Amino acid sequence: MASILIIGGGGMVGQKLASALGKSPLSRANDSVTLFDLGFADNGAPAAHRVTGNVTDDALVSSLIAQRPDVIFHLASIVSGEAETDFDLGWTVNGRAFWNFLEAVRAEHVASGEVWRPRVVFTSSIAVFGAPFPDKIDDTFLSAPQTSYGAQKAISELMLTDFSRKGFLDGLSIRLPTICVRPGKANKAASSFFSGIIREPLNGKEAILPVSTDVRHWHASPRAAAGFLRHAALIDLDQVGPRRALNLPGVSCTVEEQIEALRDIAGNDVVALIKPEPDEAIGKIVAGWPRDFDPERAKALRFKAESSFHDIINTYIAEDLPKS
Repeated sequence: MASILIIGGGGMVGQKLASALGKSPLSRANDSVTLFDLGFADNGAPAAHRVTGNVTDDALVSSLIAQRPDVIFHLASIVSGEAETDFDLGWTVNGRAFWNFLEAVRAEHVASGEVWRPRVVFTSSIAVFGAPFPDKIDDTFLSAPQTSYGAQKAISELMLTDFSRKGFLDGLSIRLPTICVRPGKANKAASSFFSGIIREPLNGKEAILPVSTDVRHWHASPRAAAGFLRHAALIDLDQVGPRRALNLPGVSCTVEEQIEALRDIAGNDVVALIKPEPDEAIGKIVAGWPRDFDPERAKALRFKAESSFHDIINTYIAEDLPKS
């Protein structure tokens, strides 16, 4: 039985991961999963324990680390738009709290006589890259973020790599594509509209499109995100080598191609619920994001995502669209 801690386990991706682990454990026996977050929805994903608290509560985080889980998934963060508008909050949660988490792991590693060395999987972001971009970003492209959120993720990647190099933990940062179509309500991420223009019309609601339809971006579904995380916990990191951050597979498409995929699946009346309403602030943030990738390392390691945006929409319909 594997002991698993999911920090940020109450969020959408954390819940998808916990559900996936319930169906397909990391070990041959059922895993013991502890979820830690600010709160949890009723009738959420299965877990042995649910702990409510803030990732900035160092004592509480240390108490969870003291349980010496085999695998730790670190998903908690302030999202892109909020990290950009609230500088202090972004760095407190995405920077300082992550450092303190790593220090708690190191302290427990030492206390164990250097026997305990957990696998730590950190959800990074394609926001670690900044313009100008090549047509496709390959695995050698420079990480040079142009947002506070991207800088926080990039620094966390470097810290995790160094703690791994020193042998305190066995870490891997996975740079998630924008996760789409996200169920539930919109969050404060600047990328939230990518899901909104699909989710809201499918639910019979109007959706605001704040950018031009020629904007191109990199996407994967929530199901793919859970699969990435589970796979990252199991792969042989000797095959990854010392560069402990991976660009992950996804689907590159324009907003227009998203909309046309929605039209193919749901029809013109649904697409008519999308209302263009330009937002200069969001447009500026999105303009600094990458558009397409050639993630050879991750594909060689057998990370898998959807092959089309049609697949991403159909995944949402199958798993998350409320049934009438």
